[in-house]
Amino acid sequence: MRDGVLSFLLAITFAFVAQAQTFPIPVLSGDYPDPTILRDGDDFYMTHSPCHYPPGFLIWHSKDLLNWKPINRALAQWSGSAWAPDLVKHEGKYYIYYPAAGSNFVIWTDNIRGKWSEPIDLKIRGIDPGHIVGEDGKRYLFLSNGYVVELTEDGLATAGQSEKVYAGWRYPREWVTECMCLESPKLIKYGDYFYMTSAQGGTAGPATSHMAISARSKSIKGEWENSPYNPIVHTYSDSENWWSKGHGTLIDDASGNWWIVYHAYAKDFHTLGRHTLIEPIEWTEDGWFRLKKSHSGQGWGNPIKQNTEEFLSDNFGDERLGLQWTFWKEFAPESISIAQNTLTLKAKGTTPADARLLLATAADKVYETQVEISLEEGNGAGLILFYNEKAFAGIVADEKSLTVYKDADTNTVIPNPFGNHVFLKIINTGNLCAFLASQDNRTWKILAEKVDVSGMHHNIHKGFYALRIGLLSTGAGAARLADFRYQIPTK
Repeated sequence: MRDGVLSFLLAITFAFVAQAQTFPIPVLSGDYPDPTILRDGDDFYMTHSPCHYPPGFLIWHSKDLLNWKPINRALAQWSGSAWAPDLVKHEGKYYIYYPAAGSNFVIWTDNIRGKWSEPIDLKIRGIDPGHIVGEDGKRYLFLSNGYVVELTEDGLATAGQSEKVYAGWRYPREWVTECMCLESPKLIKYGDYFYMTSAQGGTAGPATSHMAISARSKSIKGEWENSPYNPIVHTYSDSENWWSKGHGTLIDDASGNWWIVYHAYAKDFHTLGRHTLIEPIEWTEDGWFRLKKSHSGQGWGNPIKQNTEEFLSDNFGDERLGLQWTFWKEFAPESISIAQNTLTLKAKGTTPADARLLLATAADKVYETQVEISLEEGNGAGLILFYNEKAFAGIVADEKSLTVYKDADTNTVIPNPFGNHVFLKIINTGNLCAFLASQDNRTWKILAEKVDVSGMHHNIHKGFYALRIGLLSTGAGAARLADFRYQIPTK
């Protein structure tokens, strides 16, 4: 690698050195949107929207709300794009309620770390379900736009028609948002009141679009009174470090402290998707909650986040696919096999747009990722950054050529001097990427520099996804992939 490129990469890397910890703290960095969190004694569990990435509902476990480890994926496949779940425990069973394909579904289990049920269609419209037990002891599901529907005793079907009980909070007209979009009702019972935390203002778009608001009522059916402290969470200016803050859920810890968990985009980094953040809240004398006025993070420890280098890197030493991997718009376990520290990935399609994909969630503004590839005859394999079929960049190798994609519509084909065995690397330095290849994992050939991927995000390409790291296999046969690495560069 040329000295000039190294100097450029290191300069960008240290421009993103983390600041001293203050709230909000990103407890999960990368695209972990629409958090839903559950306390089960001294244990905390959390999951997020799986969108088009099966298997879905990656469940995280924590003992302290700060450091999280992945433990299970609850759902193998589903129809359409699945969003904004609610993870709850009721009478010894765990449930995930979620919207997909124009309806709402539920899955359940007796063991959160074990096998979950197949999806059950509740046959009710609306999005972003929120479960609560009412003052009458019956189970209810709140939905977008202020609707609620009664559930059967087992929580696996509806017991009536949905009805509108809440109209939302009218924020100032001059605020710049996407839409009113009353969504994501998440409910708790505290004292004499039910508290509903909702989202308004849209999810992406302008930095100031999103927010979390609160309302309370002594009855599930209302009347619901809006909080005088609304919005609880909001981005007021694009100069703030976190954009589009919203979609909040309340949680208490075993010591009686209360927190709000929500998602947001990092400033100028829509490509990374929506991170999961946490902030402390306090209860007021008149029975409302608000963010704590003291936002010092001192004394709460240093977040390890999800140990991204350890979690994402994969030497394929386990015969099962790691929890860091998902497919794209398909669940195809039959297309993979793992043995002798090698992943064999059957081919599909002709380009990254229709190839067989395995995707992992990038967590950092600056990172390096690489993989070792062995090709069969007629096979192409690659390492890419993938948003969707119309937004991706990276390298695809076959026995004769290396195809370098700067975007979905711009590619350069050059001769492959490495044959059927090659190492590929992407260095992403704040949305400017270098693509490299090597025969021996020591001497690297630069294929492209300063490839700008900053526009590969929802506000341009829609979908509410993120720019993920992708392994792919295309053409005929299968690719053999080994020693996948994800690391944060050091000086």
